[in-house]
Amino acid sequence: QVQLVESGGGLVQPGGSLRLSCTASGRMFSDYDMGWFRQAPGKEREFVAAISWSADTYYGDFVKGRFTISRDNAKNTMYLQMNSLVPEDTAVYYCAADPLDPYNTRVRPGPNEYGYWGQGTQVTVSS
Repeated sequence: QVQLVESGGGLVQPGGSLRLSCTASGRMFSDYDMGWFRQAPGKEREFVAAISWSADTYYGDFVKGRFTISRDNAKNTMYLQMNSLVPEDTAVYYCAADPLDPYNTRVRPGPNEYGYWGQGTQVTVSS
C-alpha cells in the first residue's frame, strides 16, 4: 500500500504560479505510476497530468503547456508546477497512484486506473 499527501495549494492571483507536491509513504515510490486530477464544485473529476514509473508524461488538453509534472523518486515525491493560472483552474487537486504494470508501461489518464488517492489540496485562482 501507499499513502499520499498533497501540499502546496492556496490562493493565487490570475497569471500566478503554484507548485503542488504529493509525498508518498509505504511501498517503493518508484514502482508506481502517478497522476494529478482536479475537481471543481459541481463538476466531475478531471484529468490534469500523469507520469509513469519510467517518467513518461501526459497532460490534459486544457493544460496547453502551462503545467509540468515531475517526480523525484529519492524524495518519494511528485510535483505539479502550475504557471499562468486562470480562475478556471480553481479546484481541489488530487494526486493518485497505482502499481506499475511490468507488461504495459504507460501513462494513465483515467481516474479508474488508480487505486490510491490523496485527500486533496485546494487551489483558488482569484484577484
